[in-house]
Amino acid sequence: MKKLSFLISLILLASFTSAQIYDPVTWDFSYEKKTDKQYELIFTATIERNSHIYAMDIPSGGPIPTSFKFDSIPGYKPDGNTYEVTKPVEVMDDAFGFKIKTFSNKAEFRQKITALKPSFTVSGTVNYMACNNSTCSPPKDVEFSIKIGEKTGTTAIKNKVDSGVSPSPVKPDRGLLKYFLISLLAGFAGVLTPCVFPMIPMTVAFFSQGSENRGKAIFKALIFGLSIVLIYSSLGIIVSLTSAGAGFANALSTHWLPNTIFFALFVIFAVSFFGAFEILLPNSWVTSADTKVDKGGVLAAFFMGLTTVVVSFSCTGPIIGALLVEAASGDVLRPTFGMIGFGVAFALPFTVFALFPSIMSRIPKSGGWLNSIKVVLGFIMLAFSMKFLMTIDSVYSLGILSRSLFLAIWIVLFSLLGLYLMGKMKFSHDSDLPHIGTFRLFLIIAVFTFVVYLIPGLFGAPLNSLSSFLPTQKSSDFNLPRLISENRGSSVNITQGTLGNVLCSEPKYNDIFEMPLGLNGYFDYKQGLACAKEKGMPVFIDFKGHACANCKRMEAKVWSDPEVFQRLRDNFVIIELYVDDRTQLPENEWIVSAIDRKQKKSIGKLCEDLEISKFKTNALPLYVIADYEGNPMNAPMPTNLNIEEYKKWLDEGVAAFRAKKQ
Repeated sequence: MKKLSFLISLILLASFTSAQIYDPVTWDFSYEKKTDKQYELIFTATIERNSHIYAMDIPSGGPIPTSFKFDSIPGYKPDGNTYEVTKPVEVMDDAFGFKIKTFSNKAEFRQKITALKPSFTVSGTVNYMACNNSTCSPPKDVEFSIKIGEKTGTTAIKNKVDSGVSPSPVKPDRGLLKYFLISLLAGFAGVLTPCVFPMIPMTVAFFSQGSENRGKAIFKALIFGLSIVLIYSSLGIIVSLTSAGAGFANALSTHWLPNTIFFALFVIFAVSFFGAFEILLPNSWVTSADTKVDKGGVLAAFFMGLTTVVVSFSCTGPIIGALLVEAASGDVLRPTFGMIGFGVAFALPFTVFALFPSIMSRIPKSGGWLNSIKVVLGFIMLAFSMKFLMTIDSVYSLGILSRSLFLAIWIVLFSLLGLYLMGKMKFSHDSDLPHIGTFRLFLIIAVFTFVVYLIPGLFGAPLNSLSSFLPTQKSSDFNLPRLISENRGSSVNITQGTLGNVLCSEPKYNDIFEMPLGLNGYFDYKQGLACAKEKGMPVFIDFKGHACANCKRMEAKVWSDPEVFQRLRDNFVIIELYVDDRTQLPENEWIVSAIDRKQKKSIGKLCEDLEISKFKTNALPLYVIADYEGNPMNAPMPTNLNIEEYKKWLDEGVAAFRAKKQ
């Protein structure tokens, strides 16, 4: 299991880093002879569409300006400073809070020099930073070398230097095969996430109904699989062409409307599996002029594929988030290939399982066991439907579905499931149960073991293995000491609110959010940085979400480790930023995003905009160690269940911060 967790983390990290390559500028270096000894060096930047670089004159505290540095080589002397020929466009940049001059498409700079020799070489470096609507390149140095001789006349001689990436027509092709394979592996990893795996038995249940005709069942299963691939492959294109933004998937998976719809659908399907009624499509959909496949089956298969994709967003978001960020920048080909790879791998297991019911239905004299499977799946679907209510309750801070109430419902549901398997309950279409078989017996043992495991959760036990499914412990109705179990067998007792460094001030939004495991920290970026500066400490930024399953897994399985916990508590000022929170801010705190030029009016939108603008992704969770000015000390860390690697990463960040202070 540890190897599997490490593999998933590695795939997520590879997916995250592969989408970060961004360098849209190609430089041309040339010169023009004005008189016998007077020359002008010409520096021309060709900038890809929707990208820009910054002017030479940038206010303090802004981005990196474009600058030129010349090597001290005999043979010439500069006349004045490098100047801009192309007039920059001054725009208001809300990310920095002031107007900034930028260049798009092309930018030309010149430097006058006087020759001291008949021939010589001018060499040096241009330093610049490029950005588009969703990402920025790190500051980059490009070296140049311009040879100047006597016989060149007045023609501009060009020495083309590529800044690292080919111009726009070639750029999308770079590493496409590698990118596709990484996306393929990421799709297989996505199936193993806690939000997705429970969908497999539900798929079996769906295709087990009305699958007497094997050809029809195969066709519907293929439509189901192709629907998943089509939805994922088109998602990146839609986001790119409609400027929906990198938060599109997050918005879809956390908004109250789709969650309410899917909760209702899961309940309806569960009640149908219990035998209350049979879900039938209109007769007009059942016939077709050209095929023997009914329209209802095709539409139902497509809808089941759509349901699978949407339900998976809260767990697969860290994988596809980086692809959507790149799609938002206008690069359509790479995210499309990536989404196709992801969709094919993601759909394959579901499609195989979707074919399974047609094989099952051909087994003679199946008896009532098939109905028993449907009833069992009905209970599982009812339990899983609670996830959608939990998402609505946590994202909108309603405070209705507490952890204790959630667990109580699950305990009742799985207790009823155990009684059903024992034959103590019987539905209308069930056959008599003369005796309990071996397989059913072990299933009964497993169900009641699970119920017994759930019960301590009512009294504050963390239930680490289920952390991604459950509401946070802060919503528990019981305020008892929490037992945080270490993965290696020992334990540490943590009392709510008693640990952590003393904060500089009362945390903003502490009436809405609460730190996990009794840690202390902030929920506002600027307030956390101010406290870190006052204390001279690094900050630990946690981009997370109410509906983020991997965030809960990390806190339950990694943060709960005593050594990790001690590092977080003692070495950092913690800042937790909820990217999916929908709490509305007062109008004076709204911002206009520099990424998509849209107003951000909620806490979550501000946090998401910060994550994308500073760290070029909207993956959740994302952990960043930074100084008190917000500058990262080492590479950000996505989901990583390897405790030793996580501790090493924490220590590296602290060491880098201390080295910078010296």
